[in-house]
Amino acid sequence: KLLEDVTLSPAMGYYLNTKGNQKEDNKGRVPDENYSREVMQLFTIGLYKLNQDGTEQTDSSGKKLESYTQDDVTNLARVFTGYDFDTSDGVKVQVLRQDGSPESYTVESKAFTQKPMALNPAKHSNVAVNFLNTSIPNTDGKVALTKALDTLFNHPNVPPFFAKQMIQRLITSNPSKGYVARVAAAFKNNGAGVRGDLQAVWVAILLDDEARSAASLVSPTFGKLREPMLRFVQWGRSFGLTSQGNSWKIFDTADAANQLGQSPLRSPSVFNFFRPGFVPPGTELAKTQTPAPEFQLVNETTVGGYLNFLQDRIRYGLYTGNVNVPQLTNGEAYTSTIAATYTKELALVADAASLVNRLNLVLCAGQMSAATKTTIITAINTKALPPATAKPEDIQNAKLDRIAAAVLLTMACPEYLVQK
Repeated sequence: KLLEDVTLSPAMGYYLNTKGNQKEDNKGRVPDENYSREVMQLFTIGLYKLNQDGTEQTDSSGKKLESYTQDDVTNLARVFTGYDFDTSDGVKVQVLRQDGSPESYTVESKAFTQKPMALNPAKHSNVAVNFLNTSIPNTDGKVALTKALDTLFNHPNVPPFFAKQMIQRLITSNPSKGYVARVAAAFKNNGAGVRGDLQAVWVAILLDDEARSAASLVSPTFGKLREPMLRFVQWGRSFGLTSQGNSWKIFDTADAANQLGQSPLRSPSVFNFFRPGFVPPGTELAKTQTPAPEFQLVNETTVGGYLNFLQDRIRYGLYTGNVNVPQLTNGEAYTSTIAATYTKELALVADAASLVNRLNLVLCAGQMSAATKTTIITAINTKALPPATAKPEDIQNAKLDRIAAAVLLTMACPEYLVQK
């Protein structure tokens, strides 16, 4: 069901060329192969045949065994023809100029963006499909789609391929073979004979001994680097982020030099922000070819950009434009803010140790080392609070300065950056 929802998503259709993909004709047109390739390579079975523990299968000479061929791609592409945005409601929206007067044309309503793409049978290929040892005769497009996705779903590669990448995203960059095999087994059978029960998969991932044991906490090979985007989201959720006008206009944060070097829905390629097998070159991890996917985002520029961006955001939030317009135009005043409230932190701000203990719990899950805590407490105590007789606004600003320093230092420390 999830795979079908992704396949028929208007956004995915636009991104990977399923939208408007047409059957072959006698003038040399052939179905676009973009989605048929990526649905196998990236979403379901991967490039090479896998054992159930996620390791790659090889032949007697040690060569990896490919999981599909170009012929499989070409055949599967026929299944994804005939689909386009569903604008069957016929609703049109009048386009207005900046002065409020109407343009001479209308556009589709936004309703199609929230509906699965629709099939136009006249544009669907009527050539039989043969891929991954499955034959789909000339048949109704929806029937063909169901059979094709079922074929992918039932491929033996799917449980380990999906399991390993989900473990990498949620728990650790380098799960053991046993961990992958246990999660793959939960994918194959939820205990009641059901394959692909994602609730059972999440339970298997999150409650596995490898995910929760004390041994993993002290292992130098366990854990994962937090993505910059997720660090930013965690900051907002942890400290009561609010938005004036409830607009939440955060805009693009992809600038590596001055922002996060990563922005939601703005992956630079279909391969995402980083690859699951990425090994940071010139590091200790490279000596053992140990993957650390999120480190593909890390370089001298992104480290500095993250800290600079966070320093201002933690203290002052984000300034945005008029809540009633979608984009900040040239010359538009910053009239709205998205900022943290720090309610619980303000109650602890006078006691540096208590403040750091709370940040250690909320951000680091209690894993901050004694040395790091001491360093941060010492730094915070250099920012003394003014006397009670000072102006209220001066006292409040000093408290927020103190909290901002503590949060920034915590979110820059290795015990936070590496999630365990």
